[in-house]
Amino acid sequence: MTLNVVGARRRYLMCRPTHFAVSYKINPWMDPTAPYDTELAISQWTRLRETFVSLGHEVEEIEPLPGLPDMVFAANGATVVDGTVLAVQFRDPERADEGPAYRSWFERAGYAVHEAKFVNEGEGDLMLAGDVMLAGTGFRTTHAAHARAQEVLGRPVITLQLVDPRFYHLDTALCVLSGSDGVGPAKIAYLPEAFSPGSQAVLRRLFPDAVIASVADAEVLGLNAVSDGSTVVLPVQASGLTAALRERGYRTIGVDMSELRKAGGGPKCCTLELRPGGGADS
Repeated sequence: MTLNVVGARRRYLMCRPTHFAVSYKINPWMDPTAPYDTELAISQWTRLRETFVSLGHEVEEIEPLPGLPDMVFAANGATVVDGTVLAVQFRDPERADEGPAYRSWFERAGYAVHEAKFVNEGEGDLMLAGDVMLAGTGFRTTHAAHARAQEVLGRPVITLQLVDPRFYHLDTALCVLSGSDGVGPAKIAYLPEAFSPGSQAVLRRLFPDAVIASVADAEVLGLNAVSDGSTVVLPVQASGLTAALRERGYRTIGVDMSELRKAGGGPKCCTLELRPGGGADS
């Protein structure tokens, strides 16, 4: 089976991991007693950024702040739809100061920014898929935040219950392959085992032709991928998912994010999509 998919130019926000560290544990991937290499994390992040630029995408950068080692995971900094920004509120105090930092960046850039009001970890759990928002809950973003997202962003929200703590954000268990820009029909890849039975049934109904990932590929954060509708940038270790995507007609580019995975992040965690409709450059 093949797809005639054409990637569109995207605009992303990223944060250089200048202060990357694994100094606390707020997810199962983190081990503060294990060694980490900040320079290697920077090198892997730089390769990811260069990949996006080589694909014709625009990359904005936010200044990393000392004492916020997870600020590199820009996807958690906001949700941006049609130029409207829904700010974030982190569950864990270790990340609390990231929210105001990202909000300030958007305000300076001229975006309309709306208060989170509830625990909401941005595109980690709120993913645009065509005409709807797929919204994860169970570990971080609260169910109440889903209603807030619908009111602010004006898109119907589909709640999905996450049940495996390894896949604590929706973007570790599901990737929007096309439609992440809100244009055209959405296609996804996902790991069924990461969701409750009811949520699995919803995903089967909405996306009967979805790419089904294996646990092995999900365990290397293979689903924490970035797609422009044509090319999927994903962890190089996710060999099975890479083959499945190629069978569907997608071009794939493998990147090594193994050092950042020590904090629970991959390509998508490092990448916040700036969907147009507002902002200084829109």
